[in-house]
Amino acid sequence: MNPSPSVSSPMLLPAFCQNRGILAVVVLAQAVAIVLAFAPGTVGDPWLRLGVISLFVQWVGLLSMALICRLRPWLAQFRALWQGICVLAILLAFTLLVSFLAFWFLTGKGWQPYTTVLYFMLTNALIAFIVGLLAIQFSVMHAERSMRIAAQSRAELDALQARIRPHFLFNSLNTTAELIHQDPKAAEQALLDLSALFRAAMQAGGQTTLVHELALTRQYLSLEQWRLGHRLQVQWCLGDDVPELMMPVLTLQPLLENAIYHGIEPNSKGGEICIELVPGNQSITVLITNTLSQQNRSNKGNGIALDNIRQRLALLYQDQAKLHCSKTETHFRVKLVLPKNQPERIT
Repeated sequence: MNPSPSVSSPMLLPAFCQNRGILAVVVLAQAVAIVLAFAPGTVGDPWLRLGVISLFVQWVGLLSMALICRLRPWLAQFRALWQGICVLAILLAFTLLVSFLAFWFLTGKGWQPYTTVLYFMLTNALIAFIVGLLAIQFSVMHAERSMRIAAQSRAELDALQARIRPHFLFNSLNTTAELIHQDPKAAEQALLDLSALFRAAMQAGGQTTLVHELALTRQYLSLEQWRLGHRLQVQWCLGDDVPELMMPVLTLQPLLENAIYHGIEPNSKGGEICIELVPGNQSITVLITNTLSQQNRSNKGNGIALDNIRQRLALLYQDQAKLHCSKTETHFRVKLVLPKNQPERIT
């Protein structure tokens, strides 16, 4: 068995070991128990039989899931086909084990079996094999769908970058050209900040930490500060300790670009942007608030960047991260909620 992973092969184990995957296994096991308990041709009290069968299948399902998730780092080295074979082998092994223990326990309590222990074990193993194949098939479909969503999100991110990069590049180069004659050291720093932003753009689709993302936004705002001067006022309320949370690269910078383009630039008097960090028990909230222009409060065009960020957050955190927007007569606010329970890093 060659443990070299295939890049294009869907990974089954993340789908199994996520919260929704475990819940799906529990529901599927209970559905199998109901079918077996109320199947035509069975004798005895069906509700009593349902309780015994439910206990049996839930033990098999949960024990199998515990071992599969425990072995996930090792199993993830293999291709999807071998992952499926290993999952089936673990399921069948626990089915045989629990079947033997259940047969021994029930006969000790006075149960009169109509079959031998071997027949009882093999029958249960056959049922587990069929149900396991169905579960693996659904897991493959889920993994392939996740891969398609990831590819679509990356493609939309590339399209978004292709749209906003010339706009920001021209503004930054014009600002640097003016600074060369006024303040050569400031021009050099502006070029370094611009280089850092484009280095981050080349890594788009990957992940970074909240600390690095905030540092990148400082560099972006520094460039815009040179261009807008006193018209741009920035207020930072981050607190003393910024947690090392993972997040998609270039999550905050597009939000600040929207704030400047739609809120600060149209106002001849400028405006203020406030970046605030609010810690919570289960999450960290980033609030970005900007004043709105009295001449234009439509904020048309925000949706593309916001939808793209929502898709990338959903790809990384599923439904645990939130991005909300709200607007008053004078201010526009973006609320980004990041969970402290971090997912595994995707490379």
